[in-house]
Amino acid sequence: MDIKIWQWALVITSSLVLFFLSPLAKNTNQFFMAKQRKKTPNTFMLMGSLVISWIFAKSITNAANLGLAFGLVGGVAYAAYYVSFAVAGIIIYKMRTKGNYISIHQFLTTKFGKSAVAVFSILIAFRLFNEVWSNTMVIGSYFGDPDSTAYYWSILVFTVLTLSYVLKGGMSSSIFTDVIQMGFFSILLLVILGAIFSSDANFTTSKVITSGTWSFDMGLNLLFAALLQSLSYPFHDPVLTDRGFISSPKITLKSFLWASFIGAICIILFSVIGIYAQSSGLQGQAAVEVGKAFGVVILLVINFIMITSAASTLDSTFSSFSKLLAIDLNLGNTLKFGRLSMIVIAVIGTIPVFLNAEILSATTISGTMVIGLTPIFIFWHKKADILSFHLSVFTGIIFGFLLIFKIFPQQLIFTTGKYADLLWVNFWGIICCLILYFIPTWIKK
Repeated sequence: MDIKIWQWALVITSSLVLFFLSPLAKNTNQFFMAKQRKKTPNTFMLMGSLVISWIFAKSITNAANLGLAFGLVGGVAYAAYYVSFAVAGIIIYKMRTKGNYISIHQFLTTKFGKSAVAVFSILIAFRLFNEVWSNTMVIGSYFGDPDSTAYYWSILVFTVLTLSYVLKGGMSSSIFTDVIQMGFFSILLLVILGAIFSSDANFTTSKVITSGTWSFDMGLNLLFAALLQSLSYPFHDPVLTDRGFISSPKITLKSFLWASFIGAICIILFSVIGIYAQSSGLQGQAAVEVGKAFGVVILLVINFIMITSAASTLDSTFSSFSKLLAIDLNLGNTLKFGRLSMIVIAVIGTIPVFLNAEILSATTISGTMVIGLTPIFIFWHKKADILSFHLSVFTGIIFGFLLIFKIFPQQLIFTTGKYADLLWVNFWGIICCLILYFIPTWIKK
């Protein structure tokens, strides 16, 4: 039987199962806050939801490709983004226990006013917009070449099916299905790794550990850039921060810290697929090529793991965008408005699919654009002027454009190799943001 039929069966069947299992939200508390019978998610549920929501289809695709390019260093470099969970968990815990804040938007409104909230909301709306196309494009790549009819149809069908079950329960559906999807992901990852290690006696854990070179030319640029971006990156992602205010502060902190560790391990393990591809001399998209090399069954398993991770991110994106408009911006706290806003982001977020956007750019560029959030959240408890917020945020955006248009002064880049510009744009950008953030306060003093 044609493998494409099996792939379509996986997409349709898994989506229908999630639709029928997903809880139906009967009120706005269930739809926007995932409160079922006045109970909030426990540590395991919240941790699982965080991890699988951040193990995007594009993330594990990037992890495998970085393993192919740089060996273990590439996997560890990309896993460094998961330090974001620890940073956000600690900051949100302190904001809730010491500042008594109930949301990121309340904190910004209280400290910096409505203009800051407007700017911040645009940033996170852009982030959510990116999440739609960058994940569905990965699914499309398993059905056909870019620009092919099968490629576009698979993306459209997958988006509609995922949208259908999250429309049913909103945030409740998202968190409930995340736990199921995390279970699937764990099992499928073990199956893939088992197949890889059992197929080649020469491919051992020691070969994985010694793969790659720990140098700036071979992945350390990305590692340090990821660590720098982790100081701001999590705060422009409502998929992450929304989950920081659902359960009690202690449960939330434990969930975020565990998610940081478990998420990083998952990414490193998935990069092993790329390391295997490197040792086997394979070229192209690492996960796809390894799947083809192992035959129909493993290719379908890899296909299913991509479906699982893409769906978990997509449903979280829809529910977070809905909450952003309805609750955080107070545009309409109703089920009808919440569901309508999900449809809007699904439609708008799919448009870049037809414009040949780059998948990795969704992470690296948006991460640079928001480095201006670093002092705002790291020093959340310090007094600051409203001007401080805008100076820092817009400085970060300027550095993001310097990276996009490749016009950053080469004299300020002190390492070589891929991602050197990413590292140093972020390094100098964060320093400038910190200085400009505190200047208005220093002048007033």
